[in-house]
Amino acid sequence: MTATITEPFTTLTSSCVVIPTENVETDRIIPARFLKTIERRGLGEFLFADWRVDELGKPRADFPLNAPGAREASILVAGHNFGCGSSREHAPWALLDFGFRAIISTRFADIFCNNALKNGVLPVTLDPDSYAALRDQLALDPRAQVMIDLDTQTVTLPDGSSHSFPVDPFARHCLLNGVDELGFLLGEEAAIAAYESTHAARISTR
Repeated sequence: MTATITEPFTTLTSSCVVIPTENVETDRIIPARFLKTIERRGLGEFLFADWRVDELGKPRADFPLNAPGAREASILVAGHNFGCGSSREHAPWALLDFGFRAIISTRFADIFCNNALKNGVLPVTLDPDSYAALRDQLALDPRAQVMIDLDTQTVTLPDGSSHSFPVDPFARHCLLNGVDELGFLLGEEAAIAAYESTHAARISTR
């Protein structure tokens, strides 16, 4: 028995949406007025709501998520220090529900990063030079494809260059296998039961 949170993340090849704004808070990712639900589905509709639509509820033509092809992209290229502010788990829920499986930046807020990893969204931290190269290449061809390989922990840019990124080993294991923390524990049920049986025996002999 396992608790699968999403499809296993092995490799991802996709076009990108670029939102270069730095220090994007979780309240920008999904405003507080949409946090009245604990359902994960449907939150993508409200992703960056205050930036996506105007006061009349009409889509802003100049916002990246409203551009042609944005819905086809599974990778968000974000600005430095993405996901700062409050710790709301709805932020990665909204990103995942919109269709993003990975976010590339030079830095993520710690709590957001952990929440994203636990919910099937991979935060990819690139060094400034690699990130700048990616941005430059996407500026030349906004529909260019980027490949993320979680097994090797590398990002392949449109020009074919490969760049490494760090990821927590346990989170990596869970993403590769498509399970959350509970799913991991359930997968170790036999080993846990074996340990508990010997542990009880040791106590009884004291």
